[in-house]
Amino acid sequence: MAQFTVSTDSTCDLYHDYIVAHGVELVPHTFVMEKDGKFEERLDAFLEYREYVGFYNEMRAGAYPHTSMLNYEAHYNHFLRLAQNGAKDVVHFTISSGLSPTKDIAARAAAAVKQDFPAFRVLVVDPLTATVGQGALVMLAVRCRDEGKTADETYEYVNSKRLHIQHYIVVNDLNYLKRGGRVSAASAAIGGVLDIKPIVSFDNEGKLFVLDKVRGAKKAVSFIKKKMETEGPDELNYVFVVHTDNEPRAAELADYVRERFHIEPFVSIMGPVIGAHLGPGAFALGYFSKSGRNEF
Repeated sequence: MAQFTVSTDSTCDLYHDYIVAHGVELVPHTFVMEKDGKFEERLDAFLEYREYVGFYNEMRAGAYPHTSMLNYEAHYNHFLRLAQNGAKDVVHFTISSGLSPTKDIAARAAAAVKQDFPAFRVLVVDPLTATVGQGALVMLAVRCRDEGKTADETYEYVNSKRLHIQHYIVVNDLNYLKRGGRVSAASAAIGGVLDIKPIVSFDNEGKLFVLDKVRGAKKAVSFIKKKMETEGPDELNYVFVVHTDNEPRAAELADYVRERFHIEPFVSIMGPVIGAHLGPGAFALGYFSKSGRNEF
């Protein structure tokens, strides 16, 4: 019997099938799609691949998604449901505190639920990353749970792995990140000329920054390969490839990982809340390394 519950918000970008199959408790974000002067609220809870592709095609056609942090009420209701269903210890993952104050909101909501359910306890993990980096930590927590580890053991372990995730995120247009306040206007201006592809990563505070810039997607792929040649994945052999409807580049990176490291990578399309800030055509690779984040 599992000693604790694994919980996460939807910025982990794990597919619905994984969430259900592994008993992960999910609290979805909402977003608003602005299209033809109209605003429509939607849920970050896609069930099929075509829904992801449709979202990015809408962006290409001029629609603009607006995102916001997951509010107190959503967290409270999520934790209340878990407590009412008998959950005791919960390890819960939010988006990076470097991108949103969601971690603090989740902690306050959990404390409020605990007042009525004294045996209920939530350990909130700040992953200092988002999307598949956050998802990778959720998967580690699932593995710990299934191996019989306690919530405290798992919490300590996933926190020790946070700053060993390498991120290489290649975006077509930094203006999406600029509009969302994730990078400065000066950084965004870099990518607008000469087919410059900024390569974005997370720093140790969980904030995004421009790691480097190269001309063209092919050189961006070469940059990622060179980094992996310098230091590849650690013994976990967890490699993640994610894209915002750019299957060719994602497939190229996945093939490289298989051939060079003999690892089957996790390949997925990014969800709407994080994808809204990258825009269509982005691709990224992440993995656990022995060295710390951005040390090589």
